[in-house]
Amino acid sequence: MTKIKLCGMMRPSDVIAARDLGADYVGFILSDGLRRSVGLGTFCELQSYLTGSEVRKVGVFVDEPPEGILKYYAEMLDIIQLHGSEDESYISSLRLHTGKPVIKAFTVRSKEDIEAARQSSADYVLLDSGTGSGAGFDYSLIQDFDRPFFLAGGLSAKNVAEAIDRLHPFAVDASSSLESNGKKDKNKMTEFVAAVRRKEETL
Repeated sequence: MTKIKLCGMMRPSDVIAARDLGADYVGFILSDGLRRSVGLGTFCELQSYLTGSEVRKVGVFVDEPPEGILKYYAEMLDIIQLHGSEDESYISSLRLHTGKPVIKAFTVRSKEDIEAARQSSADYVLLDSGTGSGAGFDYSLIQDFDRPFFLAGGLSAKNVAEAIDRLHPFAVDASSSLESNGKKDKNKMTEFVAAVRRKEETL
């Protein structure tokens, strides 16, 4: 079954909706300076709404000092997602010191990007068109990608079934397409999850 990750949660209502819709993963942007970033205090509140659920909490960081992740966030997270220029040494050290699985995101523009993702030591890789761009990329580049991956970039209720059918990702990841006026829209979240689940019924 294709897993679902809903990312960029900023409000209690967003998290509660994602939980109640049966998302497998919920993502929080925890590095400063990004449009959907939330601070430590806000994250502490938001993640509390997932207590006792099966939803896995994903912290998204961009070139964050590992010490900060370990000190403030790691204990509350299930998975750490890296969206910057973090290298293999960084990944190994972070996994060693936190004991958490790591997702490494790769912006896909060429076959070289795909090869880098293929060779990554991260537990999972995420293939995207760019951080929060809301746009897709050339799927022909990953037609024969041979490791499980999270697919992101321009996915919506309108096209996610086609993407699953064509690429068979481990998980699909959406954020921008779930919003109206810069805020998560429960109706769009509901439509996205329903589109994935309907597709699953045909596989």
